[in-house]
Amino acid sequence: MKITFLGAGSTIFARNVLGDCMCSEALQDSEIILYDIDRVRLQESNTLLEAINMGLGSKAKIRSYLGVENRKNALRGADFVVNAIQVGGYDPCTITDFEVPKKYGLRQTIGDTVGIGGIMRALRTIPVMADFACDMEEVCPDAWLLNYTNPMAMLTGFMLRYTGVKTVGLCHSVQVCAETVLKGVGMEQYIPGHRELIAGINHMGWLLDIRDKDGHDLYPEIRRRAKDKNATEKHHDMVRFDYIEKLGYYCTESSEHNAEYTPYYIKSRYPELIDGFQIPLDEYPRRCIQQIKEWEEESRKIASIDHLTHTRSNEYASHIMEAIVTGIPYKIGGNVINRGGIIENLPAEACVEVPCLVDGSGISPCHVGRLPLQLAAMNMTNINAQLLTVEAAVTRKKEHIYHAAMLDPHTSSELSADDIVKMVDDLISAHGDWLPQYS
Repeated sequence: MKITFLGAGSTIFARNVLGDCMCSEALQDSEIILYDIDRVRLQESNTLLEAINMGLGSKAKIRSYLGVENRKNALRGADFVVNAIQVGGYDPCTITDFEVPKKYGLRQTIGDTVGIGGIMRALRTIPVMADFACDMEEVCPDAWLLNYTNPMAMLTGFMLRYTGVKTVGLCHSVQVCAETVLKGVGMEQYIPGHRELIAGINHMGWLLDIRDKDGHDLYPEIRRRAKDKNATEKHHDMVRFDYIEKLGYYCTESSEHNAEYTPYYIKSRYPELIDGFQIPLDEYPRRCIQQIKEWEEESRKIASIDHLTHTRSNEYASHIMEAIVTGIPYKIGGNVINRGGIIENLPAEACVEVPCLVDGSGISPCHVGRLPLQLAAMNMTNINAQLLTVEAAVTRKKEHIYHAAMLDPHTSSELSADDIVKMVDDLISAHGDWLPQYS
């Protein structure tokens, strides 16, 4: 079994996914290929994973490939390809994504999914993933691509609609959604054995149904407690608890993410909402700085250690590989194209996040049916911008970038159409060589 990890310089993430593979009896003797364009980060990941390999007594064979010129060799004959790249990195591109909009009065929290930050990130990343697809179609045409890179719906949607690569998009938020809300409202006792149904789009998938192990509906009590908690205390999940009150349902991704997916919470005319809903503006740049600092400290410690242990995480990747290799079924929440009306009241070309069955035949999405109308409508406000961003990347027409930004819920609620056009032009100019096709 050959597993190629693209963006292996994402060391902590590579540790989780590939360390998980080394914990699997079915995968532990795999050939693991690390690929990146950053020599230092690639070497750090190689050192870390060799130490885990030794510490676990795994038999994995680990090799590293540096640079675009070696990418085909890294992919050749792969059975699974994991994608975890970030084109442009924190400095300069994430900084640009936050600082230019700020000059127009447009504030963000994370900026990696939709919004102007998500649009720019997709436009930088899709050309690179198109190159990946060309290489994969040539040297590993039967491989599964497990995409972890954001913006998830735009990138996975592009790969599934415009390439021949078998792709599924994977996120961390589905696995912890029900557990998070139950802990948040003090109902932890219902976590063991609970049943759930989650469907929608990435980062805005809806907890449509949640029941205890005996089949009793938990939503009435969740709704009561969530409303009471938002009314009586400040906490980190106030936006999603407000969703429960206003829309009737909880959603997968965190409140700091969802604050910027709608026109309701970050508003220059209502500055009191920022404190009222505990919204951390500029959160992602702060996280980047902290993560860079923490990794510098950790990498110094790891450099002198040749044995490390690892506990299998809740990431889907190793379980998907294991299920396909062994034929033993496993259920995931995966990002796939909505062909055949998996979610009946969302467009066929949308990338949706739905339950999927994984086994020896691959990854099979499960039919969901219709979402409650208000939830489908909320998803559509994000899908509109996602589809237009992909259209811009495929056609290289700058006007579609304007269209995507004009239809983004948060951007359009804060800026005029003329200012949106100016802001997009300023972002393209500031990105320079990262977006040469629109200069």
